[in-house]
Amino acid sequence: MTDLATRTAFPEQLQPAEDTIASRPGDPGLIALPLIIAGGFGLGVTNTGILDVPAAAVPILLSATSIGLLIATLWSAALGQNVNATVYGTFFGFYGSYAVLSLGLTHDWFGIDAADAGGTVALWLTSWLVTIGLLTVLLLRLPWTYPVLLLVVDLALAALLIGNLTASPGATHAGGWLVFVFVGFVVYFYAAALWAETGGRTLPLGRPLVG
Repeated sequence: MTDLATRTAFPEQLQPAEDTIASRPGDPGLIALPLIIAGGFGLGVTNTGILDVPAAAVPILLSATSIGLLIATLWSAALGQNVNATVYGTFFGFYGSYAVLSLGLTHDWFGIDAADAGGTVALWLTSWLVTIGLLTVLLLRLPWTYPVLLLVVDLALAALLIGNLTASPGATHAGGWLVFVFVGFVVYFYAAALWAETGGRTLPLGRPLVG
């Protein structure tokens, strides 16, 4: 998310009208969003089977996406953009824990038997489905594009969980294509944020679903 979303939902966080571009605080979303796109694209490619290398996205997630989201989380919190901080922090945990899970299972960091790897992945997927599902509901007061984006993530996680539990490549691939839909939403948010930052008109993000 960008501070644009927070300002839309909570007008009291708008900057004074006399502020100039030079005096405006930075936008953590301009760091977070492109790195979310890169990490999400990598996950989409691997989960759809376009590239049949499950851990191929880990270098991006661990070295770029996770670090960028951590910076954006701390920066948002410092600016008092608490909604943005919780969203960025949640996705930092999601991407970072995926990288650790993938590397840990591959290199036996956690002493988990190969026979239990599937259950471990299922637990990881379920934990994040519950967490991001809760976030989806709690952000219904934001413009509709934000909870819908999170709903897409929920559906992707559900599809991946079904694929994991049933060993269904079709469900896993469906989850991967839903990840691409998620990436499409984030591309729009990034374009909206950067377009406004460079002096363009504000792109529409939709009305809140709940007043």
